[in-house]
Amino acid sequence: MKNDIRRLVESIHNANGKLVLVSAGAGAQAIAWLLGVAGASRTLLEALIPYNSAAFDDFLEQTPEQYVSAETGRQLAGRALSRAQWLIQDGTPPIGAACTATIATDRPKRGDHRAHIAVWTPERVVSIYLKLDKGARDRDGEEALVSRVILNAIASVYGLNDQLQLEMYNGDVLETTITDLRKPIEQLLRGERIFVGVHADGRVRVAGVQPQLLLSGSFNPLHAGHLALAQAAMAMTGLPVAMEIPAFNADKPALPIDMILGRLAQFAGRWPVYISSAATFVEKARIFPGATFVVGYDTAVRVLQRRFYGGAELGIQQALAELQTAGCRFLVAGRLQKDGSFGAANELDVPTGFEELFRPIPDFRVDLSSTELRQHGLRGSR
Repeated sequence: MKNDIRRLVESIHNANGKLVLVSAGAGAQAIAWLLGVAGASRTLLEALIPYNSAAFDDFLEQTPEQYVSAETGRQLAGRALSRAQWLIQDGTPPIGAACTATIATDRPKRGDHRAHIAVWTPERVVSIYLKLDKGARDRDGEEALVSRVILNAIASVYGLNDQLQLEMYNGDVLETTITDLRKPIEQLLRGERIFVGVHADGRVRVAGVQPQLLLSGSFNPLHAGHLALAQAAMAMTGLPVAMEIPAFNADKPALPIDMILGRLAQFAGRWPVYISSAATFVEKARIFPGATFVVGYDTAVRVLQRRFYGGAELGIQQALAELQTAGCRFLVAGRLQKDGSFGAANELDVPTGFEELFRPIPDFRVDLSSTELRQHGLRGSR
């Protein structure tokens, strides 16, 4: 191992943060370098090389449109971040890093030799495109360059100033894009935005989107019941689902930004998420007209409680009428109650004329609770 690599890896091992690193197609040397310097256990939670397409799809939880692309690289890094967050139990900052690449092999390749590298933290996504001067290096040379770029990207996310020198040729291209996740959420908390959308690959949208199916919750933590409910709603409607984290709540104080970022990281690389300023479902309907809200029985009961509408029946009628006019409705999953009974959608006290706003999700029951997981010190979904 060269001295410059050893020094940088030592600095990474001494920095604050723990990493899951995924390498597909190239970048395995970066894993070896991290493991080859004492102190790797302070940095590396897990390293994976999903080389076979089945292993790649299994880690990503889907088959990508293209295995070597910027989007897929970011999704891999996001999945690594959500994995890191699940593995960490001591509050250490989680980091997900990934590379998907196609480089020189034992047969000629028609396309470019290239790598898409991404590093995702709760606060930002760094995406790097590396196009290699085809034919200028052998496989070992291309692997070494890709691995150096990976280490540099990891070091920069750790806040380190040191960088490895890169021997670049005229036909090489190196481009870096950084997506800030903190800033738009800060703007939302200040009232400057009504929502922030984060795609599964880390791209941010603050306008021009219209989710069709929204599963709203605190996700503290995300667990298998949430994921099963999302799958059931998609199977029932044939629509893609997105998650919604309300920054404000009718019953609770606004969420601190670091808490929002932490909860958002649970979905990285997996699901689109909207962080909204809406404390009630009427406000959500104004932001996301036409959306179908996926909720549990307890949430549906709260939607129908007079206390949120000034204690008057007329207030409920007006709210439901606005939801109806906005083209919104609810899919309601049954939920185990504290007294041991099972609350089902057909037991809701829905005012006459608004019954079609609330549709049950048939044959769905998962008796999991985020509150109980927290009380017993259990982790949520991976």
